[in-house]
Amino acid sequence: MNKQRVLFLCTGNSARSQMAEAFLRKHGGDHFEAHSAGLEPKGLNPFTVCDDADKNCPTVWPGVTNRMHWSFQDPAAVESSDEEKLAKFREVRDLIEVKIKSWLAEQSG
Repeated sequence: MNKQRVLFLCTGNSARSQMAEAFLRKHGGDHFEAHSAGLEPKGLNPFTVCDDADKNCPTVWPGVTNRMHWSFQDPAAVESSDEEKLAKFREVRDLIEVKIKSWLAEQSG
């Protein structure tokens, strides 16, 4: 079986792309190969998960069949108390998981 390869891009590369990779690995089963760091453009479907990556990362790569952008606030950039930062990380984490599950449902239907 050929796995669909997905790369999650985030210019901060501190939270959102790793969260998305982890949730795709958890919920995607054996059908997807997820990456969040390093560029291996051949045969990958890149998803940007921050607005800066959407503006600044390449839009065309050889072998790339699909490029999508999902905008999530950077929880690492929140300047507030530790409790508020933790709450923002959890909020973004939950939004990413919902988006991954929704995207996977679209792929199977």
